[in-house]
Amino acid sequence: MELLINCNTATLAPYTPPLDEVRAAHLYRRLGFSASVETINLATGQTAGALVDNLINQALSAPVIPIPAWGDWTADDYPEDDDLAGQLRRAQRDEFATAYGNSLLNNNLRDRLSFFWSNHFVTELEVYDCNSFLYYYVNCLQRNALGNFKTFVSEIGLTSAMLFYLDGAYNNGNNPNENYARELYELFALGEGNGYTEEDIIETAKALSGYTNRGEVDCTQVTFDPERHDAGSKTIFGQTGNWGYDDVIDILFNERPNEIGRFICTKLYEYFVHPDSSDDAGNAQTIITAMASTFVSNNFELAPVLSQLFKSQHFFDETAIGVIIKSPFDLYLGLLKETNFAYDDGTVINSIDAARLIGQELFEPVDVAGWQRNRQWINTNFIIGRWLTMEVFLERFFTADPEQFRVLAMDAVGTANSNTSNPEIVVNALVNKFTPKGLLTDQDFQNAMDAFKIDDVPENYYSPDYIDGGLSLWMLAVSAEVPTQVYVLLRHLTREPEFQLK
Repeated sequence: MELLINCNTATLAPYTPPLDEVRAAHLYRRLGFSASVETINLATGQTAGALVDNLINQALSAPVIPIPAWGDWTADDYPEDDDLAGQLRRAQRDEFATAYGNSLLNNNLRDRLSFFWSNHFVTELEVYDCNSFLYYYVNCLQRNALGNFKTFVSEIGLTSAMLFYLDGAYNNGNNPNENYARELYELFALGEGNGYTEEDIIETAKALSGYTNRGEVDCTQVTFDPERHDAGSKTIFGQTGNWGYDDVIDILFNERPNEIGRFICTKLYEYFVHPDSSDDAGNAQTIITAMASTFVSNNFELAPVLSQLFKSQHFFDETAIGVIIKSPFDLYLGLLKETNFAYDDGTVINSIDAARLIGQELFEPVDVAGWQRNRQWINTNFIIGRWLTMEVFLERFFTADPEQFRVLAMDAVGTANSNTSNPEIVVNALVNKFTPKGLLTDQDFQNAMDAFKIDDVPENYYSPDYIDGGLSLWMLAVSAEVPTQVYVLLRHLTREPEFQLK
């Protein structure tokens, strides 16, 4: 699969035509983890402005995951027996992973964004190894996902998960640890080498000191100890004073607003629009510049800049559709949403486990820079893993209830064709449902047709002249073979290159 060059020359002017099915599906694949036929049908014909406003309002009002019973536990709350304590911790993590997986499935933009930010403000659970820290970290991601970015930066840096992950909990005034200060500028706010010096990092580390826990990870939330703070004068970005944590955030956003705006808007663009933000063939840099201007002029509120992007001609341009490789979470959660098959918490946790097998482990990005996404998801091992695991999920759904495959096909073709006797109508509808812009060639479509027309039916079964024992030709709503046919077609489609894209 070749790297796609970004040829999008459309502008940020509003996209005003009513959304067709392709663009409605595009919106839900990018702003959530896709959607059912019913949801796409309801969105089709709406304007981008109305639909995006609705999705943003939903995101802003979505409730966070309630605090679990163990959310404030410390090490003292676990059994003294190490084996029992380990079992309990693992059960709690599965419980919380399931809750967050359901949030990803149910909350569209809010948790699409919280998941995005987990790969920006990266922590790794295996490093800090505390379930209560994990809860408050995810809580911070959810609360700030579409809020004010300055507030977000301030709050995430004081979560115990981040303080232990990037050594802030070991940052004493008499012995500063520079790790968090460096990543604050390099990865979280400015970009590598963009607008800061080594001296800025050293001085910032002193200003951030004092949030320590005596170097012990006992699941006690980290608090500020003024005795461990460097109370001397520091110079950060040319500003001198006895700075502390809040001062660092103020100075950063006051002195480097344009650098922050461009860095964050580039990441948002590459995640939501196209992984290539160069200007080799399109106008991505012009778009990012305009987004950054909106971001900064709105005091770093995320909603206005994302609203501008998601309503734009640029976002809905033909060249923006189907150009991002699905992550493992896109793959499995998208299957649940697009098929609308019945699932339970066991399916959710199985999806999370499957994602880990092909390179995306929940709460465990690969390093502080996070998953690099897109082409990282496709290699020889991972593509085979994608095929095989998708077959497992489809087989489980079929074993549980074959008739839901017929229902999917009938929903896809629509009421007017719900009892069609033309298999091409069914295959076309399902291909369009599960790929962003259909299959590449006529031969690819014919291969899908061949998969759908399973081998163990009589010759000429689909001919209008076919009659056997008084039974007329194949019909979608009644023919016994239909669930199997849809199942076989979906297995075929999940191996197609176009299915790997969103």
